Amino acid sequence: MTLVRRWPQILWLTIVWVLLWGRVSPTIVVGGVLTAAVVTALFPLPLAARLPLRPRPLLQLVGFLLMDLVRSGWQVSVETLRYGPRSRAGIVAVPLLTDSERIITVIAGAAALTPGSFVLQIDRPGRLLYVYALGLRSAADAEQVRGQMRRLQEIVIAAVGVREEAA
Repeated sequence: MTLVRRWPQILWLTIVWVLLWGRVSPTIVVGGVLTAAVVTALFPLPLAARLPLRPRPLLQLVGFLLMDLVRSGWQVSVETLRYGPRSRAGIVAVPLLTDSERIITVIAGAAALTPGSFVLQIDRPGRLLYVYALGLRSAADAEQVRGQMRRLQEIVIAAVGVREEAA
């Protein structure tokens, strides 16, 4: 009964199994399903809560990430060409809008996708993200990074969060 509820884990493990073999054949697929079922039964992960399906906010998140990728790529290029080895960077403390580990993980991953920024540390008790950002020359630049990260958090919460996860 529990294996039926864990079909996404079994499917994912089977896909990884087939990719590791490097080719698809009925024997490899059946072996993958059996191996995934055994691994899932012996080492069960906690079942994740169902994610809400919100196409419009999810498209907004994808659009935001694409635009941020282009914008930040341009900023990193300009910073590098203009200042070269004298480029300035800093670490900015950004308040977290949620306590959800899942949402914080998505936010950190999304921040890592954009050039010139990276989440260095997550301070759960203090509810802060410490974000490395390239091109910080003033307090206004740090505030701009905080604003961008706040907007990213809002969009991620709207796209994949549940009501209880928003603080």
